Amino acid sequence: LQAHLLRFLGAAGASEAMAIIAGTLVGPAQVVARLCEFGLMRALHPVWSARIAAVLHPLGACALGLPGPFGIGAFAIAYGAGNGMVTIARGTLPLAIFGPAGYGLRTGLLSVPARLSVAAAPFLFGLLLDRVGTLAVLLTVVLNLSAFGSLWLLRPRPAPRIAPAPGN
Repeated sequence: LQAHLLRFLGAAGASEAMAIIAGTLVGPAQVVARLCEFGLMRALHPVWSARIAAVLHPLGACALGLPGPFGIGAFAIAYGAGNGMVTIARGTLPLAIFGPAGYGLRTGLLSVPARLSVAAAPFLFGLLLDRVGTLAVLLTVVLNLSAFGSLWLLRPRPAPRIAPAPGN
């Protein structure tokens, strides 16, 4: 979607200026989401961050139904925030679930399907955008909701408690 964001927003009814302004909101939304995760959500298990990240894009897509700049801006902010949070979750979630043993190999293996889909996504989304217009966002919504459902089924173990050293 990122490669076609301005074209997508234009198809969703945004003027050129509105699409450009909304596009500039994506980056700051990513940064703010990462700062919130670092500060406010630090005490939560990383699976919660991943769940929130997965559901932000569908919420943003729903916001496209709001009139004019409100819907376009809300979509861009939710889309950016979700992208910002998912980059953090990509690193913290495997560590929290599997632990540090073999972390590099495990995250590398887990990232292969994601990297392949990221490579093909701009081309495929562009084709879909040409064929069905803004309804192409429904595919991204379905994918994000599938990820959210999978993450919802994931039951993380509680963090291990560290016993105090003897004599303390």
